[in-house]
Amino acid sequence: MTAPIEVGLNLILGIAGGIAVGGGVIALFVVLDMIPRLAQLTKSYDKVHWYEGAMVSGSLLGTVSDFWNWKIAAGPVAEAAVGLFGGIFVGMLAAALTEVLNVLPILAKRLHMTSHLFGLLMAMVCGKVAGSLFDWFVYRQ
Repeated sequence: MTAPIEVGLNLILGIAGGIAVGGGVIALFVVLDMIPRLAQLTKSYDKVHWYEGAMVSGSLLGTVSDFWNWKIAAGPVAEAAVGLFGGIFVGMLAAALTEVLNVLPILAKRLHMTSHLFGLLMAMVCGKVAGSLFDWFVYRQ
């Protein structure tokens, strides 16, 4: 293919993929009522619009910074803080998803492990941590 056609095709596929993924994420948040549930748990329902704005702004800022390869000259403390906040976000998202869908109680009931629910939860957490550490220290080197 010639260069302009290839660039145009990449542009169309990138936009279509972004719309599909963004629509899926927004559908997940809307259908499962994650933002109102988070506001209800934190007793800050009057700030739901702030939560929604923060989600949209964070998604937009993250996308733009990824596309334009923004780099911030910060030390390891700032990197640790960003990693901590990213981990908190992913953890809260996973917790909200499992709470809304009642995944753990249903899984424990189906596996006849209701008395071992804490152990099942800890196995999932340790597996996630082990997988992340493997990815960071072994796979990416």
